[in-house]
Amino acid sequence: MNHCSAESQKALTLLKTARGQVDAAMRMIDEDRYCIDVSKQVLAAAALLKKANLVVLRQHIDTCVKDAVNTDKGQEKIEEIAMILERYLGD
Repeated sequence: MNHCSAESQKALTLLKTARGQVDAAMRMIDEDRYCIDVSKQVLAAAALLKKANLVVLRQHIDTCVKDAVNTDKGQEKIEEIAMILERYLGD
């Protein structure tokens, strides 16, 4: 996997933004802000984490999985993706 790709940078940006939103939610709790406002901030961070995960998974499919399939070693990568999807859909 090319960890310096544009997609990796996109995932990193999403994660940093999510971290900022989590920090903001924590400050809001410390400041005893309105619960619904805190909840909205947490939901926004969760949505960014999901987006970042999808970017990472798409990159994994486009690189690692394609390479493995082309060298007849794809079954392990397919199982990894299936495991992630089970976890993702199970929550």
